[in-house]
Amino acid sequence: MSARHASDLPSVIVVGSYVHDHVWLTDQFPQPGETRRALGFSTGPGGKGFNQAVACVRQQGKALFIGALGKDSLAESARHFAENEELACAWLILDDVPTAAAGIIVDARGANQIMVNLAANEHLSTDFLRNNESRFGNACVLLVQLENNLDAVRTALELGAEHGLLRVLNPAPMHAGIDSTILSRCDLITPNETEFAQLVELFCGKPLNAENVASMADADLHARCRDLGVPSVVITLGAAGCFVSHAAGTLRGDSRDHYRVASEKVVAVDTTGAGDSFNGALVAMLSQTSPGAFADAVRYANRVAALSTEKPGAASAVPYRHEVLARFGD
Repeated sequence: MSARHASDLPSVIVVGSYVHDHVWLTDQFPQPGETRRALGFSTGPGGKGFNQAVACVRQQGKALFIGALGKDSLAESARHFAENEELACAWLILDDVPTAAAGIIVDARGANQIMVNLAANEHLSTDFLRNNESRFGNACVLLVQLENNLDAVRTALELGAEHGLLRVLNPAPMHAGIDSTILSRCDLITPNETEFAQLVELFCGKPLNAENVASMADADLHARCRDLGVPSVVITLGAAGCFVSHAAGTLRGDSRDHYRVASEKVVAVDTTGAGDSFNGALVAMLSQTSPGAFADAVRYANRVAALSTEKPGAASAVPYRHEVLARFGD
């Protein structure tokens, strides 16, 4: 590590999941007991953490992905894809647990249904993370999700705190075991409307219908965000864009403590991985030497997420920075 040039060291650490996706395209979702002919099929890399690390690298961020694989052919595919992306990885290889895999059905509207076996991701050991602690010392941003065992998530956040990293949690998919200690270790969380409603009900005891989140008055939504106690909250709202809420004194270069960012107009064919594209792009922007206003990073991440929906797939559908700039400008 010491022999590498400082510019080659990762500025973003992504601790998360790798899942090999199997994607079927259909005109409409099958009913229980129904067999439908698929309109297309593809297979390739996925998993929230891995998708986000790829998105970061494709926006010219310098990322290190830390995750777990089985000792099988899917693991070989993961390593090969990462090498082609020039994504640095630290893999825990497990002899007795397979690499994670998912079945994804995408309908004609671009909506999806997903079934996943998280497999190796649920066995990412805390010892392995601590053995890689030196990598945290070179970074400035940590990104985690909830597709791993929670003790690994907690350890990653602890290491991030010890080394002064900006700690970002994408609370997806929601985990029944999440507790207030995890939120207390985060500087920024990025739930979608469903995850946000679940967090508010779980930690604030206030029932909230996810379908009503996007239409709430800004002041009310900001108040709900502040109830969670996390310095900054970004709620991703799909076609309704994003809502940003900062605690007083933590504006991150913004002029307002809460605001909305509109969505971009695209022709969506597959929304799988759009949230991951958003998160990876966001941390790439936040890891820059002079990141500028937080709103600019959110706006750019929104564009990456939107453009990712115009192609089928997850990691493979993430646009490169030059494609985003060509489509939306600087």
